[in-house]
Parts: sequence; structure tokens; C-alpha cells
Amino acid sequence: MASAGSFGRLSLLLALSLCSALASTVPGEAPRRFWIEGDAFWKDGARFQIVGGDVHYFRIVPEYWKDRLLRAKALGLNTIQTYVPWNLHEPEPQSWEFKGFADIESYLRLAQELEMLVMLRVGPYICGEWDLGGFPPWLLTIEPALKLRSSDSTYLFLVERWWRVLLPKVAPLLYENGGPIIMVQIENEFGSFGDDKNYLHYLVQLARRYLGNDIVLYTTDGGTTNTLKNGAILQDDVFAAVDFSTGDDPWPIFRLQKKYNLPGKSAPLSAEFYTGWLTHWGESIATTTASSTAKALKSILCRNGSAICFQMAHGGTNFGFYNGANTGQTEFEYKADLTSYDYDAPIKEHGDVHNPKYKALRRVIHECTGTPLHPLPADIERASYGLVKLQKVASFFDIFDKICDPLKVAVSEQPLSMELTGQMFGFLLYVSEYQGKGPYSILSIPKVHDRAQVFVSCSLDDVRNQIYAGVIERWSSKTLQIPTLNCSSNIRLSILVENMGRVNYGPYIFDQKGILSTVEIDGVTLHHWKMYPLSFNLLDNLSKFQPIQQITDARASKVSSHGGSQTKLRDLSFYLNGNSEEPEFYEGHFHIDSNSTIKDTFISFRGWNKGVAFVNNFNIGRFWPVMGPQCALYVPAPILRSGDNIVVIFELHVPNPERTINLVKDPDFTCGPNR
Repeated sequence: MASAGSFGRLSLLLALSLCSALASTVPGEAPRRFWIEGDAFWKDGARFQIVGGDVHYFRIVPEYWKDRLLRAKALGLNTIQTYVPWNLHEPEPQSWEFKGFADIESYLRLAQELEMLVMLRVGPYICGEWDLGGFPPWLLTIEPALKLRSSDSTYLFLVERWWRVLLPKVAPLLYENGGPIIMVQIENEFGSFGDDKNYLHYLVQLARRYLGNDIVLYTTDGGTTNTLKNGAILQDDVFAAVDFSTGDDPWPIFRLQKKYNLPGKSAPLSAEFYTGWLTHWGESIATTTASSTAKALKSILCRNGSAICFQMAHGGTNFGFYNGANTGQTEFEYKADLTSYDYDAPIKEHGDVHNPKYKALRRVIHECTGTPLHPLPADIERASYGLVKLQKVASFFDIFDKICDPLKVAVSEQPLSMELTGQMFGFLLYVSEYQGKGPYSILSIPKVHDRAQVFVSCSLDDVRNQIYAGVIERWSSKTLQIPTLNCSSNIRLSILVENMGRVNYGPYIFDQKGILSTVEIDGVTLHHWKMYPLSFNLLDNLSKFQPIQQITDARASKVSSHGGSQTKLRDLSFYLNGNSEEPEFYEGHFHIDSNSTIKDTFISFRGWNKGVAFVNNFNIGRFWPVMGPQCALYVPAPILRSGDNIVVIFELHVPNPERTINLVKDPDFTCGPNR
């Protein structure tokens, strides 16, 4: 007897056949079809040159989707390429999200309304400088541990469950069914990761089960023999596209590409023509010149009808905690991506197109393809709303219990990863106790992902009375000298760990967060941990909390209540020497007149240290101006409102001495220790 799943697939295939028949039998119109033949792309009976670019729906507020697509069209693009991040759509197991930023169907239909085609990159792995390469972090909690991007049976079961939801939404939007999708990508640059062909074959079978046999499936891999050998799926008639560094001679790579496609099925396609590059915290902003990028584009586009997709046409923003990260030769060589994903793309993070790169690429596209020049859209207006004074509303240890669900507090002999406590993003507070000996102790955390702020206090004291001891970071020292307090009880050790973004590329992608090793004091392992997952859902209530007193008149006298005058001086020196670096919450307000047009802006964090910012309860991302290069975070107008607007800052260290932020018109990438 056929299963319910079989009946469901049969119904889907029947529906697709009917949809395809209807799309193909409109009186007076030829059937809609997109295919590869004679080493060229064909659409509806005519050769077709793909001039595409990545514009990611999940990095743009939905209110601006149309604007960004129109700017891409005015650039001369006829095709949009986008990833589909699994973690955005299944944030918890079998909890599906397809609204707001995740409303992919509306985005695809909008592209079609604007007469643009779509190349859809469905993963399940996407890379994309996106947290965990698009994988949901709850995958990291499964035991035994999954082998991601492999034939691991449990992993494949979860991929199938995800695609069983996603692909039926995609199927009616395929080109042959009347939609805009001409090609669907399987995995992403798998040849740079592994050689598990059974995994790739399974993905192809799964895709065809839901999408049919007519859709052009494709892979994208680096233009080398090894990467194409590992990543191409020639036996399954999957088109192998290539990517390579901008400026490389493309034609030897396109000739190599032909070896990994069926005869006549190797249309030259640079699926990731890099218009810029990503930037990590602590680096100089990555840029490429307009002239060199345009020259490289011309060498492909003006010859033999070759196709390209800009990576990126428009970068957008890593709002919230979704930025990715990279590693070097070891997992400790960790670098997190900026909040801005401007990418030095022709369409800037805030939508600007009046720049040399956009104009140069637009000229080349017109010259090589004859595409009519669409009028340049006007830039979206931006406003300088000026200085905003912030009020300190609470120190972290005053309210951490109020921004932590008591039902989610975890207790364990050893520290648990963030994922195992259910804390997939943000911060987790670890608390234990130990007996202090001598004037100081050595704290050792061999493996922390990614950044730990350490505090100590007497366990019988109010938890608010914390002394800051320092920071242990994934990429630097794993030990820390901490003071021994003169307590009549044990010493409480509090460790606030920040997940700065999961690795999205390379061998260390299984990137759990939190404390992933034992914690030792003077060589002795600490046990009995409590872990507090922090939620920022209550930030709109911050102003209701009572502001605490200043440190000089409240805490210094409390810290040393168990000791004599020498202890009091020693403990007080931690504060007076600038070590009072307890995380704090600040709140500010600015007003937009109801008669004024609400405009985009940027918040400059010059003078601040490191933290996260929220505007009207929307997480606009991380700031870290002391590291740089990004100084200001983008605030699109749809986040703002007429009347009162609320900015909340979670500053991890020392605030701007003036306790002000500046709302300015222009982005700024000139922060950092050497700038």
C-alpha cells in the first residue's frame, strides 16, 4: 500500500504537471522553457545571456526588496541569484518561518513582477558569510554528532524534512510553471570541502523528486581541477558552474569547466563574479577599484555570450546575530564578519548607486549586451538626526535574572555548550564557585567560543557586587590572573560568553559556542555550573528598572565588606584603574516629527567599545569601534517611526564618556586601533 508521503508526492507531481501544462498552452504563446544546449543558455527558443547578481532577501528589510531589485535591474541585470538560509526558516526543529524577512515566496514573486529571472541556491549549505553557513544551530545538539555536508543518515533525514517544506513552495515558481526560477543550485562549493558523491547524488534525487526533471540544477565550485572533480555531478546531468578571483584569465577556467559538464552542456558561467570582498572585525575594509572590476567583467561578458552573476550586486546587512565567521589553519584563528555586508558591491549597503563602480559596470553591461539603459533610480534619502544622549538604565548583573527565563536555567557538573542549553545566539552566563588561595589565582579555559568576560565576587554577597577580572578570547590567551577576594565564603566566578557568529566555511564549520572545555582554577577543575541564557525580548521594559547608584558611592564600599583596609584598597583599585568594565544597558530617545518624511540613518558608535544595539526593539547588529573598521550601523527607515524612537545599547565594556550616539547620514569604516 502506498504511504501518505507517496500520495503527497504524487499529488505534488500531478499539480506540477497541470501547472506546467497550463503555463505551456496559453493560446498564441510558445511553451516556457529554459535549457542548455550547444554550450549556451536558451530561453523560449532563443539564446539567452545571463547577466545576474546576488541580492539576498534576508539581508534587506522587506520594505526595501523592490527598491534593491529595481536598482539591480537599472544596473543591467536580468537575473537575481539568492541563497536560502535554512536557519532563518527553521529556527527550531519543525518550527517553520516564512514571514517578514523569511517570506521568500513574496520575494520571488516580486522579482517576477519586475521581469527578472531567478537562480535559487537552496543549499542545504550556503556559506554566504552567514551564521553556520545557513545550517540551523540546533543541528549541533544532536547525538551522536552529525557529520554535516555528508551522507550521514540522520543529517540527510533532516535535510529531506527541510526540503519537503521548502521545495513545494518553490516548485510553482519554476520557469516552466510560469514563475521566474530558471536554475536551482545544489549545495555550494562542495568541491572545496569534501568528495562525498553519494551525498551530492542524494541531493539531486531529492531536488528532482519535488521540482521535476526539467529544471536546470547546477553546482558552483572553484575553477580548479580538484574542486571541480570533487564538486561536479556530471553523471546526474547537473550543470557545473565555476567561480574564480576577479581578474584571473577566465578562458582557461571555462575550458576546464567543459570537462565536468556533458557535451554541449557547458555554457561559460562565472556564478560568483566578485565585485568586492568580505571584511572581518580588525581588518581594513575590503575594496576593489571600479576600473579593475569593469575590465574583468568586460573580458567575460563581451566575448562569446558568456554569463556572469555578481557576488554581490547588493550586499545588505547582517542584522541581529546572523553574521558568519572564518578560521585560519586552526579553529582558534577565528575572525568574525562585520555587521555591514556592504561588500564594496555596486549597490551599497544603504542602496546608493551614484558611485563609480555601479556606473562603470553598468556601462560594460550595456556595451557587451546591448541592454537598454534603464533610468538610474534616485537614492533613498538619509537624515542626520543628530546627537542622542543616553541614560544608563541598568548594569548587567542588576537585571540578568530579569532577562533570563528561570525555566531555561541549566545546571550541570561541567559547562554545557550554548546550543545544549537552548541558547542558539547571543550570550550565555556561566556561574560556579571556588575557594580562593593566595593573593591571586590562575583561571584556565582552554576552549571558549568566542569571547568570555570574567567576573568574581563573594558568594554570600549580592550578585551585583562583581569585580571585573578580564577577558579570555578564542583567538588569544586562554589563561587569566584573577584576584583572590577576602571572603568569608567561596568566591563566585561569573563568565559571560558571547557567540560572535559561527564559522560558515572550511573544515571547522561544526562550530559550537560557549565554554567547550573544563574550567580550571590553579589546575583544579571547577564543577557545579549554572548557565543562564539571556533573552533581549524584554528590552522595551528597560526603563522600568531602577537605575543603580554610581560605583563610587555604592559598590566600592560593598565589595570589601569582608576584609580590612588593605583589601578595601586593593579591590577599589580595580575600579579606579579603569577596570570597572561590567556590561551595562543604556537607553536613548529621539523624535521624528509626524510631518517629516522618515529617512534612513546611521548610528555612529565612536567612543564606545563593544556591544549590540537595538532600535525600536529591532536588533540592528553588533558594534565594535575599538576594533574597527566599522564605526556606524545602518538603520533603514522602515525600522523607525514618527514620534518617539528608542535606542537601547548593551555595552560590554566602557561606554562613550559623553554617553552619546550620533545619528548621521553616511556610513563610516574608519574606526579601529590604527585609525
